[in-house]
Amino acid sequence: MTEPKVALVTGASRSVGKGIACALGSDGWTVYVTARGPVGSDGALDRTAAEVTERGGHGIAVQCDHTDDAQIHELFARIAGEQDSRLDLLVNNVWASPPGFAGFSEPFWKRPISDWDSLIGVGLRAHYVASVEAARMMVPRGTGMIVNISSFGTRGYLHSVLYGMSKAGLDKMAADMAVELRGTGVTTLSLWPGLVKNEAMLARGIDNFEGFSLANAETPEFIGRVIVALAADSEVNARSGHTLITAETALDYGVVDIEGNQPDSHREVFGGGPLF
Repeated sequence: MTEPKVALVTGASRSVGKGIACALGSDGWTVYVTARGPVGSDGALDRTAAEVTERGGHGIAVQCDHTDDAQIHELFARIAGEQDSRLDLLVNNVWASPPGFAGFSEPFWKRPISDWDSLIGVGLRAHYVASVEAARMMVPRGTGMIVNISSFGTRGYLHSVLYGMSKAGLDKMAADMAVELRGTGVTTLSLWPGLVKNEAMLARGIDNFEGFSLANAETPEFIGRVIVALAADSEVNARSGHTLITAETALDYGVVDIEGNQPDSHREVFGGGPLF
């Protein structure tokens, strides 16, 4: 019997992270999920882990503050100890809004400099730290995949200056890590989801967001299904270093969303052209 593959999805208590974890669960993966909130009190992260297990995988909730390098190191040490140093997939998804944040409504010169600490410190640096830890497990085994959840904010203005900087950094990080990982069997990718209709969107009862219709928007689980397909592709290393649009990659693998629909790519809306 083949042992289940092992994944870590950071920032998985809700939205995209939860959808990815649940899709992996449906494919039988053992999935470690993290968030800052407590574990063991039937909180959001516990519920994500439980749903992963209900779907046929094995969900493991781990409280982790991704601003703390030591906690990230302890997280990977735990995975190594419990899974015989096996880690097949890291999904860098954790994100934190600035303190007192109420929406991207002010220009950068009216925002506090401390916004950097969350949008870059968590949105970029924490992913680099996790990728270092993952590579140290994956390279000796000669296999594994690191996926960054990035954004069309790399291509065009979206939300804020620091938001775009962090996402562009994730794409460049995947591209350059692929150069140094060449020949190791480890793949790095950056993904651009489209508009995602998550729990917050649905709770607001809206039918569009900043001019984009929610009718054919992606569910969080759609992104997870694309990652499952990539992880199952024996030739995926040929894509290493690339930035991929989830809606377009779904077409490559015949992946559809949970209602059988095919979400739209926003490539042309954000200027068209090639990606990394």
